[in-house]
Amino acid sequence: MKFKRIFLLVLDSLGVGETTDAANYGDVGANTLGHIVENDDLFVPNLKKIGFLDTLNMSENENVDAYYTIAKPINAGKDSVNGHYEIVGLKNEIPFKAYNEGFPYEILAGIESITGRSVIGNKCSNDNAIINELGERQFNYGSLIVYTSADSDLQVAAHEDCIPIATLHEYCEKIRSESLKHNWRIARIIARPFNGTPDKYKLINNCRKDFAIKPPKRTILDKLDENNYSVIGIGKINDIFDGQGINKNIKATSNSEAINKLIDIIDKKFMGLCMVNLCDFDSLYGHTRDVEGYAKAIEELDVDISIVINKLDLEDLLIITADHGNDPTFTGNGHTRENVPVIIYSRNFKTPRRLSPFETLANIGATIADNFDISEPEIGESILEILE
Repeated sequence: MKFKRIFLLVLDSLGVGETTDAANYGDVGANTLGHIVENDDLFVPNLKKIGFLDTLNMSENENVDAYYTIAKPINAGKDSVNGHYEIVGLKNEIPFKAYNEGFPYEILAGIESITGRSVIGNKCSNDNAIINELGERQFNYGSLIVYTSADSDLQVAAHEDCIPIATLHEYCEKIRSESLKHNWRIARIIARPFNGTPDKYKLINNCRKDFAIKPPKRTILDKLDENNYSVIGIGKINDIFDGQGINKNIKATSNSEAINKLIDIIDKKFMGLCMVNLCDFDSLYGHTRDVEGYAKAIEELDVDISIVINKLDLEDLLIITADHGNDPTFTGNGHTRENVPVIIYSRNFKTPRRLSPFETLANIGATIADNFDISEPEIGESILEILE
């Protein structure tokens, strides 16, 4: 074992340029980080030191403190679940479906039959916009606001004083069960309770609940858990894998909260993997096409990364990557098919440098498996032996 602890930080949606198959997804020209850099003079000295900006053009930089490269996605689709699946070594050739034009009648009818409530909304929208548009109507008529974020998700929102949070969770659990009987191919059913008054409605983020599809096969998370290693999920990691393979779940509803929880965990004694998702890049700025907000969030990460790095022990490894792209300058409001950055840092590295591009995100999972001497995932190749 080369490293006792590995911290895997997923920057949700922070892609670094179109993939070779981007045309199949209508995403030619997409470049999340590249277009943010073009539109905003980013000040990220700490991220720059570990090769983050060099992943844009894969430029040679001998004055870096980390190994850096890009990884090409091979899983079909560009949703969060498939991206995370691939990171931990799970191949999925059938993409989940995104219902950007609204859900078909059969799904809406199924929801109304299961819950006994009418459905309103049925469109692609960001969270705050749709609850403030339809919140009063939902409250007055006891209906359910159904919408999607342009990911493979079906979100159900209701005011807590109209439909109790526990009841909303029960509805979503039933919708999840019904979806599995049919070919809806929806990755996550998400309960979104809110409160407040007209024009001032606000989501209750700590009562959000995701009902994901269980991974179809065992991942490196399962194998780590079976071998008595810690597998810690921070943020929506537990939700994405429906708890499978995670033996400690730590909730976090924002980038800052997730980073603070990560900093707390670094101070604890454990052996194994801590996987963190920073969701704000995607949900708050990518889907809403907010270039300025996305840039500010990257600069805030730059400050946090220096704190994280300084707290790492000599036997710790930090890997930073993403699950897909979500270019805030692109058309529409959905994810974009992009390569993702891969930054690998340890205080012990003597020869950090640029690496050849990874042919799959699963090289990350294969490297983690190799380090902890568990069986290799079905895809991906370990690069553990070249990290020195």
